[in-house]
Amino acid sequence: MTHALHQLQTAGQSPWLDAIDRTMIADGTLERLIREDGLCGITSNPAIFQKAFAAGDGYERAIESKVEQGELDPLSVYESLALKDIREAADLLAPVHARTSGADGYVSLEVSPTLAESARETYQEAHRLWKALERPNVMIKIPGTREGLEAVEDLIADGINVNVTLLFDRALYRRAAESYQRGLERRAVSGKPLNTISSVASFFISRIDTAVDATLQQRLDTRLSGENARQAKELVGQVAVANARLAYRDYLGILATPRWRALAEMGARPQRLLWASTGTKSKVMSDVHYVESLIGSQTVNTMPPETFWAFRDHGQVNPTLSEGVAKAEHALTRLSLLGIPLNSITARLRQEGIDGFKSAYAQLLETVAGKIEANTHPTTGEHPCKLA
Repeated sequence: MTHALHQLQTAGQSPWLDAIDRTMIADGTLERLIREDGLCGITSNPAIFQKAFAAGDGYERAIESKVEQGELDPLSVYESLALKDIREAADLLAPVHARTSGADGYVSLEVSPTLAESARETYQEAHRLWKALERPNVMIKIPGTREGLEAVEDLIADGINVNVTLLFDRALYRRAAESYQRGLERRAVSGKPLNTISSVASFFISRIDTAVDATLQQRLDTRLSGENARQAKELVGQVAVANARLAYRDYLGILATPRWRALAEMGARPQRLLWASTGTKSKVMSDVHYVESLIGSQTVNTMPPETFWAFRDHGQVNPTLSEGVAKAEHALTRLSLLGIPLNSITARLRQEGIDGFKSAYAQLLETVAGKIEANTHPTTGEHPCKLA
């Protein structure tokens, strides 16, 4: 029976899931989502893995087994289990990858966020993870920092699929697109194929409204009145979608350039815009607002589980990305005239995102260390099974 997620694909947008854990792989949930609900990909990040490792008992036996084998380093234990999850999810999505000729069916794994300010270390880590995963349908997530984008160009040139993450503003998105194109051009000059490379640019959505709306409310409480107050109220909950629609216009503009057309003739795939952070945080907004408002051809929406199920249940599919572009421009202009610089907010959000992933990564390793400790003898440090 056709439902909204299937209709979304008909409209040219791929539904991905912003979650992964081994329970959903082991109990058949992921396979059913792919087979029955048209799931086309999965994204992960340190916060997602922290939640997966901390909640429930999905990783308890696996960690116990690692301890029994003498693995006591939290990073090694985490990475071996995470890589196994990513490989198995990629294998389940392999038929989607084959059916779409490599356009979809990807699983993303992020490099350590502690490397976000080092292009060389990000590049090396991405290569190491790519080699360890040994799957054509994985993407290595690289943060959209200056150093990260430098690594992106080199990785694309080397033939590694990349998910550029933590993009909040259009200028940085365009730099990500530039890095992708330069990498492809370098690859073409060296005579290597372009049709084996895929990339997405992950443009974050709801966090923008959360930050902008808080600023608007502060201005309404302290300084705005009359016409300015009316305009501020009208902008609440509107800026993130407006920003994304203009980014999509930028994307279409890139595809129309002679430079891109030359790459496309050599087999290059577009670096699709991926809408991330699409769970609704406002209680007065529809729970599928950031899906329904951002539907367009050659895009991806990676949804947290609750949003995925909500959209399947009652989402409406219409080509909304190309609607209201003039209105979107007007909204951002009004925001600027109210003295609220969007670029300052997005720069702060990007840094908060990097800091948040670093914190989640540290907590993740602490969680794994605690589970390792719980499976070792408190006095000897040996696993209980080894004491007999």
